[in-house]
Amino acid sequence: MVLVLLLILLPHMPYKAHTVKCRIQYPHYPLHKYHQLGDLIIGGIASYGGFIAYSIEFTEEPPSPPLEDLIVLPKNYQNILALAFAVMEINENPHILPNITLGFCIYDNYYYAKWTYISTMLLTYTLERFFPNYNCDIQNKLTAVIGGLDSQTSLDMATILDVYKVPQLTYSPAPVIRDKHPGLSFYQMVPKEELQYEGILSLLLHFRWFWIGVVVMDTDDGERFVQTVLPMFPQKGVCFAFIERVPTTAFISDIASMVNRGKEINFKVMNSKANVILAYGESFSLSYFRWLPYLSDIEHLTKKPKGKIWITTAQMELTSFSYQRNWDTDKFHDVIAFSYQFKDLTGFHQFAEGRNPYSISGDGFIKDFWKNAFDCVFPNTNQGETEGNICTGKEKLKDLPFFYFEMRMTGHSYSVYNAVYAVAHALQAMSSTMLKHRPMLDGVGLKLQNQQFWKLHHILRCISFNNSAGDKISLDENGKLAAGFDIINYILLPNQSKVKIGKVDPQAPLDKMLTINEDAITWHYWFNQTRPLSLCSETCHPGSRKKVKEGKPFCCYDCFPCPEGKISNEKDMNDCFKCPDEHYATPQKDACVPKKVSFLSYEEPLGISLACFSLSSSMMTALVLGTFIKHHNTPIVKANNRDLTYTLLISLLLCFLCAFLFIGKPWKVTCLLRQTAFGIIFSVAVSCVLAKTITVVLAFMATKPGSRGRKWLGKRLANFIVLSCSLIQAGTCTLWLATSSPFPDVDMHSLTSEIVLECNEGSVTMFYSVLGYMGFLAIVSFTVAFLARKLPDSFNEAKFITFSMLVFCSVWISFVPSYLSTKGKYMVSVEIFCILSSSAGLLGCIFLPKCYLIVLRPELNNREHLIKRKAK
Repeated sequence: MVLVLLLILLPHMPYKAHTVKCRIQYPHYPLHKYHQLGDLIIGGIASYGGFIAYSIEFTEEPPSPPLEDLIVLPKNYQNILALAFAVMEINENPHILPNITLGFCIYDNYYYAKWTYISTMLLTYTLERFFPNYNCDIQNKLTAVIGGLDSQTSLDMATILDVYKVPQLTYSPAPVIRDKHPGLSFYQMVPKEELQYEGILSLLLHFRWFWIGVVVMDTDDGERFVQTVLPMFPQKGVCFAFIERVPTTAFISDIASMVNRGKEINFKVMNSKANVILAYGESFSLSYFRWLPYLSDIEHLTKKPKGKIWITTAQMELTSFSYQRNWDTDKFHDVIAFSYQFKDLTGFHQFAEGRNPYSISGDGFIKDFWKNAFDCVFPNTNQGETEGNICTGKEKLKDLPFFYFEMRMTGHSYSVYNAVYAVAHALQAMSSTMLKHRPMLDGVGLKLQNQQFWKLHHILRCISFNNSAGDKISLDENGKLAAGFDIINYILLPNQSKVKIGKVDPQAPLDKMLTINEDAITWHYWFNQTRPLSLCSETCHPGSRKKVKEGKPFCCYDCFPCPEGKISNEKDMNDCFKCPDEHYATPQKDACVPKKVSFLSYEEPLGISLACFSLSSSMMTALVLGTFIKHHNTPIVKANNRDLTYTLLISLLLCFLCAFLFIGKPWKVTCLLRQTAFGIIFSVAVSCVLAKTITVVLAFMATKPGSRGRKWLGKRLANFIVLSCSLIQAGTCTLWLATSSPFPDVDMHSLTSEIVLECNEGSVTMFYSVLGYMGFLAIVSFTVAFLARKLPDSFNEAKFITFSMLVFCSVWISFVPSYLSTKGKYMVSVEIFCILSSSAGLLGCIFLPKCYLIVLRPELNNREHLIKRKAK
C-alpha cells in the first residue's frame, strides 16, 4: 500500500468529514478512494486491489475481467486505518497543530505502475480535475507523501514528486537509487536493511543453521538481494542448498511456464536437506509462495508436507488473497519473521472494531475489504436477488484470521502511524518558527497555506519526537529510522497466534546485537517440537576436523579424526591445532590438559629406591675402607698396594655419593657438577684398576731372570698412571665447562603429558667424549687384566679385575642404547643405575673376596699360608 500525505491549506474551519468524488475514469477498474477534508489534507495511494482471480486452468485469451472479480489483499486495509487513526488522534490533540484540522485522501494504485503515476499526479495537481502541470486551486497543495508499501511503488511515485521537491516518507525499505534516478531522496520510517541482514545472519549462526535454501521473488529487488546481500553469508559459514526465484507474470501467455517453474521450486524445497528457507520478497510475496504446493502434481498434494522453517524479511507480510481462505497453512506453520518494531496503541482496537460498511462514509475501500475478508456480497438493487452470503455489517473483525486482518497494529501500519506523526511534528516546527518571527500575524492556517513545503526537507532530516505510545521516533543522518527489529514466531496450528521471541538491537555490540528467547518458540510438529538441524553434513564433533567434499559447497564435508598431537575443541572445525607447549591433547583429542612437571624426586618410589641403594652402597664402601685401614699391616692388604686400594675405595665411595647429584630438581650447581664430577671420579677409579693390573703384570715380569721390568716396580708408576689418566679427564671436563657448560632446562616435547625439568648437557659431543674416555680406560684395563688372569701369583688380582671390568664394560655398553631410548626422568634413572651398578661391580668383584679372608678367615691372612699356596 502507498499512502500519500497531501496537505491542503484552507482557512480554519470546524473539523468535519467531506467526501470528494474523484472524476477520473479508467477502463475495467473503479477508482478506490478514501477522502476526508480538513485544513490540511493527508492523501494516500493504497496498494490494495488489482489482482484478478482466474481458475488454475487458464485460457490463452481471457476476457476482460468484470469489476467484481477484482481481488484484494484484505490485510493491507489496516494500513489505511492506521493513517485514519493517526489523523484522528492528531486532530483531537490540542498540543499538535492547534487550530488546524488534518484531512486525508487515499487512492488505490492496484499494484500497477501506470495507476501509481496517475494517482500521484492527481494528488499533485488537484483532487477534482486532472490538468497535468497546472494547478488552479491554491487551497490544495501537496505537502508530503507517505509511501509506498513496496520500494518499486515508492520509486515510481518519486519520479513525479521529486520534480516538485515534495518530501516522501516510506514505510518500507527505500528503493535503491540508480544512475538513471539521481537526486531522489526518501525518509525511511523503517530501520535500515543492513541491520536486518546482520540480524538474519546472526539468527542462522545462533541456531547453527549452516545449510539453507533461499526463495526470492523474480524482481529487481530480489536480484539485488541475491547479488549484494547473499554473498556475505558464506563469509560467516552459511551456504545455500538452492537459490530459487519465484516468477511473477503480467501476461496470460506466461502462466504455463510459471506453473512449471513453480513445480520445480516446490520439488527442490520439499526434497532438500535444508530445513530452513530464507524468503525475500515484497509485502504480498507470501501469498505467492502459498501457491507452490498447489503447483505440484496432484499426487503430491495428498502427501503430508515436510516441515520447514521459513525465515521472512520485515517487508513481507503474512497475508493471503481471499480465494486462499481454505488453503492449507501447514506448509507455513513455523514462520520466524523479522518485523518492524511496533507497540499496541491505546484506542486502535476500538477504532478498528467501529468500522462498518453501512455506517462509514467516504471510505471507498471498506466494501471491497468486507467482501473479501468475510466472503460475503452486498445486495445489488439493480440486479434483484443476490447470490451468496449477504454482508450484514454485523461481522466482527476480531474473528478474522491474521492472514486477513489483525486487531493489533503490525510493523507496517505502525510505520504509517509514525510517518503521519513525523509530518505533523514537522509542520508544528514550521508553524512555531513562523510564530517566532512574525508573532503579530493572525491565521496560522493561512500562514501555512502560503509556505513552500519543500522546506520540510530541512526539518525532516533531523526530526525527533515521542509518539503517543511513548516510543522515541528519530531519523539518522541517512534519513532512516533509528530503530531495531522484532523477531516474531507465527504459530498457525492449532490456533493462529504470534509470539515475540527476540529482537535486533542496533545499539548493542555486534556479538550481542541479537537477543533470542528459545523457550518461547513453538517448533513444527515435523521436528517433534525440538529445534531442527539444517546441515548438509553431520556435525563433526570435537576431536575431528572437516574436509570439504570435492565439487560441493563448503558446508558439505566429511569428518576425519585429528592427527596425533592436535585437537579440535569445537564442532565443525576446519582444522585441528596444536596445544600450547604447557598442555597436551587428551586421548579423545578434544581438549588440552595442563602437563605435569616431572623430574626424578625423592618423593617417588624410583627416586627413593635409587637414593637408598646409593646410600647403602656408600656405607658398604666405607665399611670396606675401614676394614682395610684396620688391617693395613696384614699380608693381603700389603700385597695389593695399599695406596691404590685406598684411592680406589675412596673414588668408589664418591661414585656412590655422586648419584645424589642426579636426584631432585635440577639447579645450576647440580647441573654443572653431576656429569663432570661423575666423569672425573670414575676416571680415577678406573685408572686405579688399570694401575693395579699393570703392577701385577710388571711384578710377574720382574721375577724372570735378566728382566728390566724390576726398575718399573714401585709406587711412582702407579701414581703416574692414576694421575695422568685422571688429569686427561679433568682437562676434558674443564674444557666442557668453559665452552658449553650444562644448565637447567625445560623439555616440553619429549613426553606428551609431562614437562620434564632436566639438565641440558650443553654439548652432547663433550658428554660422549667423557663417556668414551672412561670406556677406553675400562677396555684397556679389561684387556690387560684378561691377559694377566693366569699369572702364577698368590696375590694376583687379575682374575677379579677381569671379572669386574667385564661387569663394568657390560653395564656401560648397555647404557648407550638404554639412555637414548628413554625420555624424561627415566634417562636420569638409567644413568644413576649404571653408575651404581658399575661401581658395585668394582666393589664386589675386587674387594669382597679380600674382605672374606680378612674378616671371616683371618687364619688364612698370613704369609706362611700364602707361601704354601704358591708352592703348591
